[in-house]
Amino acid sequence: MIDKIKQHIKEAQAFTTEDKTTLEEFRIKYLGSKGLLKDFFAEFKNVPNEQKKEFGQVINELKNTAEEKVKSIQELLESKTESINLFGDLSRPGTPINIGSRHPISLVKNQILDVFSTIGFNVSEGPEIEDDWHNFTALNLPEYHPARDMQDTFFIQTNPDVLLRTHTSSVQVRYMENNKPPIRTISPGRVFRNEAISSRSHCIFHQVEGLYIDKNVSFADLKQTLLYFTKEMFGKSKIRLRPSYFPFTEPSAEVDIYWGLKTETDYRITKGTGWLEIMGCGMVDPNVLKNCGIDPNEYTGYAFGMGIERIAMLLYQIGDIRMFYENDVRFLEQFKSSL
Repeated sequence: MIDKIKQHIKEAQAFTTEDKTTLEEFRIKYLGSKGLLKDFFAEFKNVPNEQKKEFGQVINELKNTAEEKVKSIQELLESKTESINLFGDLSRPGTPINIGSRHPISLVKNQILDVFSTIGFNVSEGPEIEDDWHNFTALNLPEYHPARDMQDTFFIQTNPDVLLRTHTSSVQVRYMENNKPPIRTISPGRVFRNEAISSRSHCIFHQVEGLYIDKNVSFADLKQTLLYFTKEMFGKSKIRLRPSYFPFTEPSAEVDIYWGLKTETDYRITKGTGWLEIMGCGMVDPNVLKNCGIDPNEYTGYAFGMGIERIAMLLYQIGDIRMFYENDVRFLEQFKSSL
């Protein structure tokens, strides 16, 4: 009898199935109310006394083996069923895909480019590491010119003639050197100035500068272009131009838009005047045209430039420029994109 029970132990250990019905038959065979284990326990009283201990041990071993086998196979079958239910049910709703966020600077830059592309401006780009000629000298800023002090520059120590560009006007110089008028281009990009970082300024920021050169270009053309831009970008139809100074334009002006005084925020950002400065502009200086190989007696042109961060701060009512560079996910997720 003991050998018979041991044979059942081997069979129980070797048993395997992926079918619930077969598993249930196995359970009933050994553990059911009319199963083999009940029969073996009933035979216990007929076993000689000297064999009772060994007989009891092999019966318990068979019982434990059968119970563990049933439990392990049940767990395995249940886990497979859950996987099939999770991934095999085509009626389940799909897993939501999180939409990425475009950076607000990218959003505003693209919006500005779209506005000017509709009136014929193409996009030109250039290197961020520039030489003195393209960043200063060609733009009517010769060596020792006092206006160079207007821009604190990052110079490359190993070569004082190489620097991080302080404006994207250097891209315009390169474009004029390699293209003949008529020229109508807009130059977005990152620029660098050695300035203290605060809520209103940063040593790294972005600009968009525009340039139009052709015959008989006037200041009136510039004003109409800027008026079109402010209407499309801000929905504002009232601008003013204040006399200013830039070495590469003459005459030069600062451009203000009438923002209004409808809210407390309007009062704060316009300092109670309703007017807000958004960019600088002017007619291209004849010396700049000459430096770039364009005859100033035949051609005239205008140029303008604005800071992308400043425009983004206005559009999204962002109070601190440093937020653009801190990569705070809570801040960036507010600018969800459908693209």
